[in-house]
Amino acid sequence: MICYAHNGASEYAPENTKSAFYLALLQGTNGIETSVRRCASGELVLFYDSELDSVSDGSGKVCDHSLEELKKLHITGSCPTLFYDTVMTLREFLECFASYPVSFAIELREADLEQDVLELIREFGISSRTTLTSFEFEYLKKVKEIDPSIRIGWLTELPEEEDVQALLKIGGEEICPHTKQITAENLSHWKELGLSVRAWGMKGKRFLKLLYDLGVDGMSVNFPDRFCEYNGYILSNEKIQKGE
Repeated sequence: MICYAHNGASEYAPENTKSAFYLALLQGTNGIETSVRRCASGELVLFYDSELDSVSDGSGKVCDHSLEELKKLHITGSCPTLFYDTVMTLREFLECFASYPVSFAIELREADLEQDVLELIREFGISSRTTLTSFEFEYLKKVKEIDPSIRIGWLTELPEEEDVQALLKIGGEEICPHTKQITAENLSHWKELGLSVRAWGMKGKRFLKLLYDLGVDGMSVNFPDRFCEYNGYILSNEKIQKGE
């Protein structure tokens, strides 16, 4: 099972920053999820929201600021401390983390990013362990048109059967429903269709344990330490039961 540190260990460090990603690795994650947008000067930057206000001391839209302007901001996220970090580009992220043996989920947060993102993941040799994701089906469709070999995952609240079939039709590999929408029944159905299932919107240990025990293929969490703690607990019990 893959634990995707959602924008890094974003419960403890400023989201989508070097600090959050390194902390996630220290906490034992085997996956990293990040979000990509384009800034005014053309670079791909790691930002979830379109507005700067929610996670930084800046204001306005990411797309209206150059990389030079964004680099001057203090990224604080939702951390209840005075600690801050700075904006990363996707290239800088891959320079730091592509060499680590983890899986990657890169979310396309706006249109016309597909080609540039694909070129970068090929350049850094992580295509085989990267899933490109989006809430927008058309972005994923375009990814497959450019390169059918790239793995895609559709982020959605609760996929209807017609949505699942549309994903399968374009060669999609992963469905990503909201945590609260996953049941044993629909999980089994999606897996029978050949899709892997990754949960998002994880808010606490109760859902983490529930979905872990149900057998999802992955989950996006802001607290990879809690996932790894529970994973270690399960593995230890399995060894005890086997008499190891």
